[in-house]
Amino acid sequence: MELMRLGPVGREIPAVRMPSGEVFDLSGITADLDGAFFEGGGIQRVRDALSTPGALGVVADADQLRVGAPIARPRAVLCIGQNYAAHAAESGSAPPEVPILFFKHPNTIVGAYDDVLIPPGAEKVDWEVELGIVMGSRASYLASPEDALGHIAGFTVSNDVSERAFQREQSGGQWSKGKCCATFNPLGPVLVPADEIADVQALRIWSRVNGEKRQHSTTADMIFSAAYIVWHLSQYLVLDAGDLINTGTPEGVALSGNYPYLAAGDVLELGIEGLGQQRQQLVPTP
Repeated sequence: MELMRLGPVGREIPAVRMPSGEVFDLSGITADLDGAFFEGGGIQRVRDALSTPGALGVVADADQLRVGAPIARPRAVLCIGQNYAAHAAESGSAPPEVPILFFKHPNTIVGAYDDVLIPPGAEKVDWEVELGIVMGSRASYLASPEDALGHIAGFTVSNDVSERAFQREQSGGQWSKGKCCATFNPLGPVLVPADEIADVQALRIWSRVNGEKRQHSTTADMIFSAAYIVWHLSQYLVLDAGDLINTGTPEGVALSGNYPYLAAGDVLELGIEGLGQQRQQLVPTP
């Protein structure tokens, strides 16, 4: 099953899409797909409702509704930098020996098909397709990466949009100024429960700009696995249910110098096997 949020910005309804294509309204189970939903056993409650005929109403016009981000109001968006060796190399760095952590503001999150706004004065807007981890329960000082798996609610597609001049030239040695502009984290379109992904470290991951291939890799190339990242972060901070972790991007971004940066009118497409795909158009900030 695929968890979704459908409808206008700020008025999304929680929903679940089945392999048959049917979409069911989850409003009778939860007000939203947020930390309280995940921590309160929400995924199992959805499964229980799906096994009871008539328990959930069908969203008849689901194909006509805007697709919002599949999670609501995460308290934190944590990001791992240079987690693919080839991307580290194209960035001019050696592969990291420990996960590199930076943060995005949670209000950067938008839907998978929403426009990406080019900030005023920006000249180096870049794309980064990433595997997103959504936490299902609080995690602190976990004993091992294996223990981390039980704290993950699911996985989604995340686009860590970046403005490289803000990131590298204007941030004073850290990166967040180039990561936190409005609309700089398209997410979704769906959240797939962790136990429905056979091997999260064996998924094809890709991006295109205006129909031309940019990134093409697999999550097997991640330096630090999803489980390791959750375990590692738990040694330094408390992860809460509903938090999002972006796990790094493969090579093939504009920062490499091999491709132009994004401009108004450009169209981004990106996706991960089994988790769906996104599409955004670049537009100037009004």
